[in-house]
Amino acid sequence: MTVQQEQTSGSTLGAQTLVRGLRALRAVALSPTGMSIAELAEHLGVHRSIANRILAALSDARLIARGPDGRFRGAVGLVNLAEGGLSALSVAVKPQLAALADEVGATVALFVREGDDAVALSVVESARQGFRMGFQVGDRHVIDRGAAGLALRVLEPPRESDSERVTEAREIGYARTFGEIEPNLHGLAIPLRIAGIDCCVNMVSNRPEVLDAAIEPALAACAKLSEQVESSA
Repeated sequence: MTVQQEQTSGSTLGAQTLVRGLRALRAVALSPTGMSIAELAEHLGVHRSIANRILAALSDARLIARGPDGRFRGAVGLVNLAEGGLSALSVAVKPQLAALADEVGATVALFVREGDDAVALSVVESARQGFRMGFQVGDRHVIDRGAAGLALRVLEPPRESDSERVTEAREIGYARTFGEIEPNLHGLAIPLRIAGIDCCVNMVSNRPEVLDAAIEPALAACAKLSEQVESSA
């Protein structure tokens, strides 16, 4: 084989690997329940070992993350993949979050899942609160705590081992907690999936009646947010 033939062969192999990686990323990100190694291997028509290597590479890049159920889903790195994508998401999210914060009088944030953590992607505080909550973009906590964590758990496939709180939140469409992330603060979170990424809109207040009144407006805002982002994708 000549040097030119070797270079051509290497380029072809590299292109094939790239195409497989992109196909895998799209399949995982758009799957409502995530994908297992075996499912991805079947989808790509490759051996499990190849699918495993592709998933490992995408996980290292923080584009996908493996959940406690062993299935892979889109991770926060997808949002940061391109500045244009991040800007588009911010444009879609900010107006809805700001409108909801003003309507209900609570701090509103969009959380995304990264592995076993809930990460704040966007935060808007309501001027009606009279004080600052102190939440910032990039704040994170484990998904086993807080309303945002419960809401992200709701997006997992139902399992017999699910806690009563996760099961209840899945049935009613939202999660409520008190004092699990910050003392004396109530949390309300609505689960949703945007472009294959597990998300939730989380609201925080020191007054439970504020969040009681926020449930219906929050559900409506989440439906509108999801529709707007998906239509602009």
